[in-house]
Amino acid sequence: MAADKSSAVAPKRLRVTLVRGLMGKKPDHRATVTGLGLKWRSHTVEVADTPEIRGMIAKIGYMLAVTEAKA
Repeated sequence: MAADKSSAVAPKRLRVTLVRGLMGKKPDHRATVTGLGLKWRSHTVEVADTPEIRGMIAKIGYMLAVTEAKA
């Protein structure tokens, strides 16, 4: 049977802001920033709260500010 759409819970969202520049950072850290959709310092994006995204945030957490997005 198909799941009822009204009972589906919307996935949590996170607001991720790049607070440090990319100059002098490791290439894999730069690639992670790009993978999150961030382009420049002070750029903010909303991403889904998944284990994969949490891992990316943990890897470059020293460069980011993370808050929970308002619904």
